[in-house]
Amino acid sequence: MSVQGIDSLLGELQSMSALAAGQTAAAQPASDAQGQDFASMLKTSIDQVNQMQQDAQAKQQAFNAGAPEADLQDVMVSLQKASLSFQTMVQVRNKLVSAYQEVMNMQV
Repeated sequence: MSVQGIDSLLGELQSMSALAAGQTAAAQPASDAQGQDFASMLKTSIDQVNQMQQDAQAKQQAFNAGAPEADLQDVMVSLQKASLSFQTMVQVRNKLVSAYQEVMNMQV
């Protein structure tokens, strides 16, 4: 996979993450991603997934406690968003591990 392909994949993942978090899709254009280092971008993405899971868990606990503002539809949607973002993060991790193994197996 080329660098441009990775950049476009990261841009798509960021826009999906922004949409799942309720932000606009153009929150971070792809040109801003070139200015960030990879570690900070990865940490930011993991933090967003973690925040979505915590929000979903809080909504679920509020619903279980019988809070009047907790709606079943909102709880289910937030749980599905958290699940989808986690699955996406796992797939990105799998691709990174695969790319790392491919690079390590190259003969110099």
